[in-house]
Amino acid sequence: MATCHKLSGLGGVGAGSGQNVAMPFADVADSAAGLRRTGYLTDDRIAQVVFLAERLGKPILAEGPAGVGKTSLAMAVAAATGQRLVRLQCYEGLDEAKALYEWNYHKQLLRIQTDEGKRWDELEGDIFTEDFLLTRPLLEAISSTEPVVLLIDEVDRVEIESEALLLEVLDSFQVTIPELGTVTATSRPFVVLTSNNTRELSEALKRRCLFLHIDYPDVQREREILLSRVDGLPERLATRIAEVVRSIRAVPLRKAPSVSESIDWARTLLALAVTEIDGAVTDDTLHVLLKYQSDIAKVRRHLDLGSAN
Repeated sequence: MATCHKLSGLGGVGAGSGQNVAMPFADVADSAAGLRRTGYLTDDRIAQVVFLAERLGKPILAEGPAGVGKTSLAMAVAAATGQRLVRLQCYEGLDEAKALYEWNYHKQLLRIQTDEGKRWDELEGDIFTEDFLLTRPLLEAISSTEPVVLLIDEVDRVEIESEALLLEVLDSFQVTIPELGTVTATSRPFVVLTSNNTRELSEALKRRCLFLHIDYPDVQREREILLSRVDGLPERLATRIAEVVRSIRAVPLRKAPSVSESIDWARTLLALAVTEIDGAVTDDTLHVLLKYQSDIAKVRRHLDLGSAN
């Protein structure tokens, strides 16, 4: 059994820690105001989940289509609370060495070569120290002496085995390093997990989180997002962009346009000095919103753009 060992550069160790001292949000309204100050246009449901996640010490599992603001939510929480963002980008094949820690084997080998002639029991205590440890996002967040926001992005892209590793960390917010001991969070991270719903997550993971579904915004909210993100965009044009994008998302597509792509479209129209959106303009710029030729053809038929030019 690993012992609890003081790690000077890795924060506190031992049981009984792991609670945030400060409470950044006084209530749901304060949560909403804090997020809006960062430029994130929240709604009451998102603000409530953020407040409860901080108050209850539970991770947020934010699910929804790609590009609707799930990752931006974690960034906004970090900005609103003044905390550092630590990001673990998930991908197929993610393992413990990339998520937690690994040893700097090259540096260890150089040390062994320098101390050539010493017995292994004399070397072992020298090369398995913090100086030779490469911290990865999960250990970095847990070992931080200051509160951080931990973003575990696109968790649905990892295999079940890696999901089990995340469960272990989220259960206790501690990591056992056999050569050094157990590192326990002195300040529990604010955790946001995002999922694009490409696979079903385990019930065990969902049970540990506050669930938040973020869908594409309605016309009014997307209009507000466009006006806040695109300088010089006329209100009338912003409304029309939001309406057209909404109608396009109603079509069954391989990839519906995300909010970021509607922002790109708005910037494109401004760059082209477009003041009115008609069929010809839409047809000429659909490639900004859509990323598959089959989707472009389908939308052209849906919007009856064949005779636009």
